[in-house]
Amino acid sequence: MQVILLMMPPAISEELERRLHATKAPGVECEVLHVRELERVPDLLPPGLVVVWDDGGPLEALAALCRHLDARRFFARTQLLVLTSRNAAGCEALAQSGADECLAPPGEPWGTRLVALQRRLKPRGEQSAAMSPQEFRRASLDQSFQTLMSGFSAMTGDESFRGLVAHLGSALHGMGALVGVLTEEQDKLRTLAFWSDDHFEENLSVPLTGSVHQEALYRGIFHVQEGVRARFPNDRTLQRLGTGGYLGGALRDAKGRAVGVLAVGRRESLAADRKDHVLIEAFAARAEAELERLRAEAELVQTRVFLRNFLEAVPDPIFIKDRTHRWVILNSAFARVMGLPMEKLIGKSDYDLVPAHEAALFWERDEQVFSSGQPNEHEERLTDLSGNTRIIITKKALFTVMNGEPFLIAIIRDITEARRLEMQLQLSERMASVGTLAAGVAHEINNPLAYISSNLAFLSEQLEQEGLSDRQRAEMRDAVQESLEGTRRVRLIVQDLKAFSRADDESQGPVEVHRVVQGSLRLVRNELEHRAQLTLELNTVPLVLGNESRLAQVLVNLLVNALQAFPAERPAGDNRIRIVTRTAAERVHVQVEDNGQGMTPEVQRRIFDPFFTTKPVGVGTGLGLSICNTIVQGMGGSIEVESTPGVGSTFRLNLPALVASVREPSASQKAQGPWKGPRRRVLLIDDEPAVGAAVRRLLYEFHEVHAVQDAREALQLILRGERYDAILCDVMMKGMSGVDFILELENLSPELARHTGLMSAGIFSEQARAFITERELHFLHKPFEREGLRLFVERLCG
Repeated sequence: MQVILLMMPPAISEELERRLHATKAPGVECEVLHVRELERVPDLLPPGLVVVWDDGGPLEALAALCRHLDARRFFARTQLLVLTSRNAAGCEALAQSGADECLAPPGEPWGTRLVALQRRLKPRGEQSAAMSPQEFRRASLDQSFQTLMSGFSAMTGDESFRGLVAHLGSALHGMGALVGVLTEEQDKLRTLAFWSDDHFEENLSVPLTGSVHQEALYRGIFHVQEGVRARFPNDRTLQRLGTGGYLGGALRDAKGRAVGVLAVGRRESLAADRKDHVLIEAFAARAEAELERLRAEAELVQTRVFLRNFLEAVPDPIFIKDRTHRWVILNSAFARVMGLPMEKLIGKSDYDLVPAHEAALFWERDEQVFSSGQPNEHEERLTDLSGNTRIIITKKALFTVMNGEPFLIAIIRDITEARRLEMQLQLSERMASVGTLAAGVAHEINNPLAYISSNLAFLSEQLEQEGLSDRQRAEMRDAVQESLEGTRRVRLIVQDLKAFSRADDESQGPVEVHRVVQGSLRLVRNELEHRAQLTLELNTVPLVLGNESRLAQVLVNLLVNALQAFPAERPAGDNRIRIVTRTAAERVHVQVEDNGQGMTPEVQRRIFDPFFTTKPVGVGTGLGLSICNTIVQGMGGSIEVESTPGVGSTFRLNLPALVASVREPSASQKAQGPWKGPRRRVLLIDDEPAVGAAVRRLLYEFHEVHAVQDAREALQLILRGERYDAILCDVMMKGMSGVDFILELENLSPELARHTGLMSAGIFSEQARAFITERELHFLHKPFEREGLRLFVERLCG
């Protein structure tokens, strides 16, 4: 018997050969072959023993070698043994890969194994007188069936087809065997494995027409006992298979269509009975199963390629998550959004890559889809590893695979740039409305400024006189009161303009509807007084949740549209605008009516379309009502329109009310009793000297005010030991700003920093606005009245 020692170190190989020759095995003669390279091992392993050396490398590499050798042997003739020191789990893996036995080196006792193997080889060697040819052949067939039922079924691909033809040729004592499939054109047979004269040949492609294999395809089983070469002289495979007998069977796919041939040839005559037919059918069934598996695997690969190409063709980011909320499939667009290669994202979760608060929100919304099975859509913020934040819309849905395992698929649309442009359009539309009302706003400011200026001149003249009479004093008091009323009107106009035009569009909070209505009316007051009669029906309504500047933009736009809807030739006394507020079904309704020209049904259907306008070129952009509709929907409300040509139009805002909303009375609404508190020492920092002087006069009766124009000077005073109960600092100043002052003060005197407040006529820095909001600092808006200023200082001192 032949013993092949494969890939063994020379010293181990020589020692093992010595042991094999020295073993006491009666009737067993060993021919030992030392093979250092796998390529020198015969394609079909000879009868005997194959011993493989484990060099301690990766287990999978050794298992692959065992699978390869297993496909090249006949189970009853060849014993595959591995010399290894691996543990039980490793040996089990090698056994699953085809090894018959795993032994620790040097693998005693060899004699017993060789005797047992020799006993199995006797039927394939010289036949004894006790075994007839028929008995010998039956034993060979039985071994073939046993092979099909054993570990041979675990082989796949080329190994499977090679094992099939080698075992089939051996079982039927053939010279050669092949398994082949039809080409796509159905005119040729392409061999998957071809065994001839105990070795494998390269795959062949032969014409099908006029070949013996064509008959096997048509008939299912085709047998020629002898003389097959004469019947099919043009068949190039017969010389390799054997020129005498032939037995072939058709291979069929799952739909019963013939797709290939499994055949065996023999140089002598090839007798075949029913058992031989069953044998080739059994081998054909194994080949068909492997072909079907390969077809399914190819379709799966094709499907994966299709899916990958599909995902890559979609420009929007796409990902798929498993039930543990981890990414399992994604496209390169999503990888670019996250700033990492795809392979580094697979298997990760949101918690590995984005801020915790964002990850928690994503997880919660993903879980809603997994739990309910219902798709959802949300506008979200996504921060990548570089700290860049995007505004995205994510659509998510659930799907399950055949085994019931759920997955979540999501598609993302980046709307960051669109949202920025939208905010610019909204701001432009607000500014356009302010531009339209500029003359009226100027009139509203210039009127009080005119008499304020006159009154101040009058007071200046009167104060130069001596011995003022009671009448002169009374006139001076009236002039002061008129001036105070005028400054209040200017202040309200400025506040309305600031509320209307500021760009903090994302902030949400309680909004007092009547305050917004009154502010909007002040902006259009001049135009309104000269163009129409106004009627107000402002019923008590609760607060609504939204953005004050956005709601003001809506109302100003509706009022401007109403004024522009009046016929030019009609007298102003005949034009009417009516504003009504009321509450119904937990919603606040704000209604703007006019008796203008009205709209046709066709125009009504399009008034909320972007860039649609009935106004002349240069008068309207067609964005006003579209933006208004977006704003109101963003507040959770809606706009209804009723209009009749020649009669007028009614726009109705339906806004969700805040339940049980409570409004804190303003400083001006609080009772103003006589001052009874302690006199405090206050430091005022403002680069306008007049502001410091004014504050000192307003607080003279209550507190001692020390005013400086530079924040750095204020820090020097504190360093020198000056003590203050409160500090009031302007935000926007030359040199050191109010924000920088507080940061320095927090290091210098943390306790005093807690009693410091900021004031400003307008904050133009987003960083300063964010600083005030995050620190929850006390803040006072300019201009201010004495009582509001006094209460603000009290809060700082408290």
